[in-house]
Amino acid sequence: MKQVYEFRDGGKEMMALLGGKGANLAEMAKIDLPIPKGIIISTTACNEYFKNDKKLSPVLEEEILRNIRVLEYETGKKFQSPKPLLVSVRSGAPVSMPGMMDTILNLGFNDYVAEKMLEITKDEKFVYTSYLRFVQMFSEIAKGIDRRKFVHLKATDYKAQILESKKIYRDECGEIFPENYRDQILIAVKSIFESWNNDRAILYRKLHNIDNNMGTAVVIQEMVFGNFNEKSGTGVLFTRNPSTGEDKIFGEVLLNAQGEDIVAGIRTPDNIELLQNSMPDIYNQLVETAKKLEKHNRDMQDIEFTIENSKLFILQTRNGKRTAEASLKIAMDLVKEGIITKEEAVMKVEPASINKLLNGDFEEKYLKEATLLTKGLAASSGVAVGRIMFDAKRVKIREKTILVREETSPEDLQGMALAQGIVTLKGGATSHGAVVARGMGKCCVTGCSEIKIDEINKTMTIGDHVLKEGDFISVSGHTGEIFLGKIPLKENSFSDELKEFVSWASEVKRMNVRMNADTVEDVEQGKSFGAKGIGLCRTEHMFFKNDKIWTIREFILSDRGEEKERALKKLHNLQKEDFLNIFEVLDGDEANIRLLDPPVHEFLPKTIDDKKKMAEILLISLEEIEKRIYKLKDENPMLGHRGCRLGVSYPELYRIQARAIIEAAYECEKKGIKVHPEIMIPFIMEAKELAYLRKEIEEEIEDLFKELGARVEYKLGTMIEIPRACLLADEIAEYADFFSFGTNDLTQMSMGLSRDDSVKFLDDYREKGIWEGEPFYSIDRKAVSQLVELGVKNGKSRKTNLKIGVCGEHGGDPKSIEFFEEQNLDYISCSPFRVPTAILAAAQAYLKLKK
Repeated sequence: MKQVYEFRDGGKEMMALLGGKGANLAEMAKIDLPIPKGIIISTTACNEYFKNDKKLSPVLEEEILRNIRVLEYETGKKFQSPKPLLVSVRSGAPVSMPGMMDTILNLGFNDYVAEKMLEITKDEKFVYTSYLRFVQMFSEIAKGIDRRKFVHLKATDYKAQILESKKIYRDECGEIFPENYRDQILIAVKSIFESWNNDRAILYRKLHNIDNNMGTAVVIQEMVFGNFNEKSGTGVLFTRNPSTGEDKIFGEVLLNAQGEDIVAGIRTPDNIELLQNSMPDIYNQLVETAKKLEKHNRDMQDIEFTIENSKLFILQTRNGKRTAEASLKIAMDLVKEGIITKEEAVMKVEPASINKLLNGDFEEKYLKEATLLTKGLAASSGVAVGRIMFDAKRVKIREKTILVREETSPEDLQGMALAQGIVTLKGGATSHGAVVARGMGKCCVTGCSEIKIDEINKTMTIGDHVLKEGDFISVSGHTGEIFLGKIPLKENSFSDELKEFVSWASEVKRMNVRMNADTVEDVEQGKSFGAKGIGLCRTEHMFFKNDKIWTIREFILSDRGEEKERALKKLHNLQKEDFLNIFEVLDGDEANIRLLDPPVHEFLPKTIDDKKKMAEILLISLEEIEKRIYKLKDENPMLGHRGCRLGVSYPELYRIQARAIIEAAYECEKKGIKVHPEIMIPFIMEAKELAYLRKEIEEEIEDLFKELGARVEYKLGTMIEIPRACLLADEIAEYADFFSFGTNDLTQMSMGLSRDDSVKFLDDYREKGIWEGEPFYSIDRKAVSQLVELGVKNGKSRKTNLKIGVCGEHGGDPKSIEFFEEQNLDYISCSPFRVPTAILAAAQAYLKLKK
């Protein structure tokens, strides 16, 4: 099977085989862009290499060398000849992993080649600096020699430094530096394959959920030299601004430099507009190429280029990483320009970025009073407030930190992922730190040359300010400004542009998105974000507001009889008023109302003052209150006297709640407001529980209808949150009009994990490779998902028209939403501020499944 390809053999449809870089180079070859010639070694070859005990097979070696001969023919150059060919050897995974794997430049050099290059160029500095860079890059990447060993060479001239560097290679490796190009190429290919499994690449894949089995392709490409002379240079550009989305090329260029200088942030580059004056023809060619590539690839592009002696070469293009703000603007602009459809635009914005758009800037009134420390380059938008940390290894999870580095490197990835924001002293908007930060959605400011870091004393100095590690700073990736101390963030805002985009996603999605809402304020907020109805109204939460808690306490602590009746009447009146207000705001949308489900201990008075007040309300002694509290105490409250168990013990409680719901619905309908109440009974584990409670509630509602002389349409269903209920969902469905999966409790009970206590040890599990992810944020796809699947299947087997939804944290998580779409659920429900994210995730899940 073929494992090495020429550019003309491929295209972007072969991304999995040729990697992103290779496939895009092949695509550019099709549209006749000026790219250096080259060949691609496939991802299949990489995977075979690892299966073959990290050895290149003789067949692959021969195929590589045969294609090298083709490359020599096409370029009109030959390795180690009077007209020498030099190449770069680069990684190219199917998914962009900027800076995570390795590159070797100027391969093919030896002393003979240096002499011939000198005869051609007549430029000793260019030849020997290029040769030196090759020796040192090859040593570091192919043999793992620490780059710091080359920093303080004793030799002063370049030729002597090359000899000294080769001696370091021999001392470290126990072998002489390879002079033959065949050895250089084969060793380089192996080292690029190896970089697929270096620590930073593995971590990056873990952070971005990239498949470990993809492997990387290797691109061997003719060298073009940005360090050839003053009419040469290297640069990176984006076809639109990756921070703001502005439709104007955005990038940087370093004259007389090679590509690694700009990507690694070794030197701070110039704005690409420098070329408008110094090389206007090249600038215009770049603008034209940018538009051509953007239109061809139907997305904003990240382009690497080299200028060699006033001639432009495009080295790479890929879909550019961008901030949340830019992502939204670019997607919408591409639709308005007729380049993509609304459906394509919906797929281009990460659901997680919506939260950043809702809360992404400092409060202006505090900003005016803040102390500005310095201003760098706004490399990745957003804002961050945190403690200064100079070492990426010391950045800890759950601490709000700002990582401040001279320059970031791929080894800093873990700390970058955990930090709130990133600041670098060197580098530009296309340096490693900036690109990775944008990919992570992190705020980043680069090129802060006024900052001086003292690594030993762990301080940084900016003008007259000396800040210690642990001091707070506030960083704006919108403006590049860094402020002293903590600046409050703005309240969430739902811009007209974001609202329009979410409406596009709403048109596409299949599942309804509802809100978890317990108050009028929640409902108004959720509706403004696009929620269609309530998926979970927790009636017990209504009692936490104002002084209402005393009413529920009075009911819980009352004796049966007159005390209970009095408490129930108060409870009914409060609940009816709450439901009436909520129904009026909903204005015709469905409302799923969960009957009381408090672990009783949450409502019991705890302080002596609260106990005394309760005794006064009930007209009993403090001693009697203490006795009643003791009797109600559960040893394990989360599995105790809660949910439907309260309804079984106190059927009058659920009856009076149902009456309040239907009375409120009736009064709304009299005003011309349509209401669709769904009464939900929680914590069911057995069909007989639901049968009993349904009978009680229906009797109460029928009595009310007789009193009113009118009827109101309603549904009565249950929450599926106990594993046993999933197994018996067919029996339970007999008495339910709908199911709503409570995946928080389902996760808790099936995994034996407490939502509150698991945070104390799950980090240990993650660090030791026992567990990945956060089961209460994203549904466990290995086991808990099976229970949901079983519950859906069993429930539908008894009632094909059974409405099924989900509420809780998982209802707002994009990965979980993808699973719920696969299960063909009718709706998902989440907190109001997660509604726009859920709408977008639901649309994307539907489009993926439709493909």
